[in-house]
Amino acid sequence: MAGNNSKNKALAKKIYDALSTEFPDSMCSLDYDCPQNLAIRGILSAQCTDKRVNITATDLFTKYPDMESIANEDPEAIAAVIKPCGLTASKTKSVMAFAKKMTGEWKGKVPNDVDLLMEVPGIGRKIANLIVGEVYGTPAVVVDTHCKRVMKRIGITESSDPAKVEKDIMKVFPEEQWISIGHLSVDLGRKYCTAQSPKCDECPCASFCKRRI
Repeated sequence: MAGNNSKNKALAKKIYDALSTEFPDSMCSLDYDCPQNLAIRGILSAQCTDKRVNITATDLFTKYPDMESIANEDPEAIAAVIKPCGLTASKTKSVMAFAKKMTGEWKGKVPNDVDLLMEVPGIGRKIANLIVGEVYGTPAVVVDTHCKRVMKRIGITESSDPAKVEKDIMKVFPEEQWISIGHLSVDLGRKYCTAQSPKCDECPCASFCKRRI
């Protein structure tokens, strides 16, 4: 991690205070009305915008309202619905594998267990953390491309490896902020700290960002 722990805890507090003020309504950008629907959306989100995922998932759940109907459907039919999200073959396999887990081993309940969730192809640590954090309130950090970028620029981490970024965040942010700092990072990355041409002069973190000082 960049710098020493006490300095980074102070930096983390500045980040959280600034972002929670700038984005008071920050929340998960994937729509969902039940844990399994969030998990499916998470699978579909790989290399796809959340907006497209929400639209496509609504179509999927309208046609297939429960996990049994997905698990028992022909893969080609599922593929036809989720095709707009890209990576169709792998996502179809993952969606159906998840549905079969739900109707079989998991007995209809999404587990509050990152390791169990990661047994499903297409659910990596990022999505597993999102599910347990968002659904069950289990302390978990969701490190996506926005989070990696903004935390490195501001100075919380020196790494671009998601696992290392996650550990660096966990060292300096309180557990109760772990899930929300992921959402706030997304908001910051989309509005100000964009990959190309970031709006540093307008950014709420400009006064203490490592990239600026």
